[in-house]
Amino acid sequence: MPEYLIEARDLTRTFGSRREKVTAVDNVSLGIRAGEVLCLVGESGCGKTTTGKMLAGLLRPSAGKIFYQGRDVWEQDRTGFKSYRLGVQIIHQDPYASLNPSHTVHKILSAPLRRHGFATNRRQARERVAELLEVVDLTPVNDFLTKYPHQLSGGQRQRVSVARALTVHPSFIVADEAVSMVDVSIRVSLLKMMSRLKDELGVTYLFITHDLALAKFFAWKGRIAVMYVGSIIEIASTPELINHPQHPYTRALLAAVPEADPELTRRKKMMELRSQDIPDLLNLPTGCCFHPRCPLFVEGLCDGKVPELRSVGDGHTVACHVVTG
Repeated sequence: MPEYLIEARDLTRTFGSRREKVTAVDNVSLGIRAGEVLCLVGESGCGKTTTGKMLAGLLRPSAGKIFYQGRDVWEQDRTGFKSYRLGVQIIHQDPYASLNPSHTVHKILSAPLRRHGFATNRRQARERVAELLEVVDLTPVNDFLTKYPHQLSGGQRQRVSVARALTVHPSFIVADEAVSMVDVSIRVSLLKMMSRLKDELGVTYLFITHDLALAKFFAWKGRIAVMYVGSIIEIASTPELINHPQHPYTRALLAAVPEADPELTRRKKMMELRSQDIPDLLNLPTGCCFHPRCPLFVEGLCDGKVPELRSVGDGHTVACHVVTG
């Protein structure tokens, strides 16, 4: 058995023409074990969604390889690639945009069941749709079968999106900002439901978010990978990363997380960055891309060479010349 359910090796994705290329994802390597939750965290535009789409087979890498159950997904025959695409599903950020507004909930969920042979007739499809709605806590089932997406709340629409992802019995789900479009009061219930599905169905998650507080809540028993301008800069178990952040960027993200206790907020030490500006993707700085903003910047070192991910112990890896130098 392979060590990882899904693995990315030196993954790169560029957009644009020969004259003007943007590197959205740059040489990313990570592996996710079966049953694990890995949160991918970073600012908007850092390449999180592009990474998720490549792992889900929606975008082909410009360079690098993706392995699912030990097999290179882009080197398989049609049968093997179909098995991979069924085994890996994605939950998009906006549930209203990702659901067909002219289809009822029953039609949205029954279409993949009939298309891929998980239901051979209308009765089987209806029974399976009812089961899926119960799994995602949309009950009584009959109240939702004939409704259209616009007749549902944001949280209900996202539960339908989760149910749709489950129709083909996936082993791996990319949840791309899956709770960012719903009210704060609904987020915790959605995350608890997704966590329950992991335990009951053995689903593995790549959970993409810009919110470290959400990552901490959802993946406390998993890992967090921090991304900056297309590169992974730190990976560790969630408790290790939250309690002992190493990279200056990770420390800045954690310092920005609001605390419920006002006393903790007043005592928290904010990370003073040299600049608030994110680098231009068309004109990235030399060396470490974070060095124009980094308070630990060492001239001649940080701006001279791109740092590699190095171990600092306990499965904790960091890409920083100063921290691991």
